Amino acid sequence: MLRRSAVTVLGSLTLVASVVPAAWAEDGTDVGNCADERFCVEVNIPKTPGSGHAPGPTSGGNGSDGGGGEQVAVYCAIRRLEPQPPAGSSLWQGHSPGDGAVYVNPCLVNGANGTSSLDLIGSAFWSQDTPAPAIEPAVLAQRAVDSMLLEGPAIASPRADGTYTVGVPLWMWVSQSPTTWGPNTASASAGGITVTATATVSSVAWNMGDGTTVTCSGPGTPYTAARGMTPSPDCGHRYSATSAGQSGARYQGTATATWTVNWAVTGGGQSGRLTEVRQTPFTVSVGELQVVGQ
Repeated sequence: MLRRSAVTVLGSLTLVASVVPAAWAEDGTDVGNCADERFCVEVNIPKTPGSGHAPGPTSGGNGSDGGGGEQVAVYCAIRRLEPQPPAGSSLWQGHSPGDGAVYVNPCLVNGANGTSSLDLIGSAFWSQDTPAPAIEPAVLAQRAVDSMLLEGPAIASPRADGTYTVGVPLWMWVSQSPTTWGPNTASASAGGITVTATATVSSVAWNMGDGTTVTCSGPGTPYTAARGMTPSPDCGHRYSATSAGQSGARYQGTATATWTVNWAVTGGGQSGRLTEVRQTPFTVSVGELQVVGQ
């Protein structure tokens, strides 16, 4: 039985773990704190300097602009066990050394909320032929998402060259395209598995730069002159002070899109959901309405 171990690693991680046997305990004796276990495996996770995220799907939207999300990713890489077990080991499953080989399959589980805490588990097995590399559907789902080139909101209003007025309703809305709103569909394949993912923006959080955040579940409604001074029916804001005292005399805001990605293995089977986050900055110039006396 493979010993279960837990490792905490700070920083980014590479996808492939190197497997180094640490001890043998065929007779139930204590060998390196591995009593009553046939063997132990030590898994080393090398860091990738300068990388901002772990490869493949990670929680918190890592690998995307902004972060956010709750998914858990599992990576597996079948490796030949070196050195091979001694003759007579039960791991040979009745076979002799040289008749096929014994392999081990360590898995890296990347936790939610952007953590780098890993739980390493695995199992050893005999195989006549070299096993095909194992790959998790969630890994393929993230590859499909990466190929979509998802972006932040395409802000149509507020306009960078516009001037808005204190107390007057400001209408916010975004333009829609496959890369800025969705739906956006892509597939990725490996190891005989194909995963298809579809991404759609589920909400946009508008940080207005004045301490207020407005969350809109849709793209917003474009303003027309016929609307007059009425507020937006689904995505609007009123500034209560001018932007004169702000940097550049403008409020500095951000529009953050939350992408919901549903994926499924083609032909049925496993499915899941990922969350991606993208941001777009914007500025708003807000002045006061000047009343001229008679």
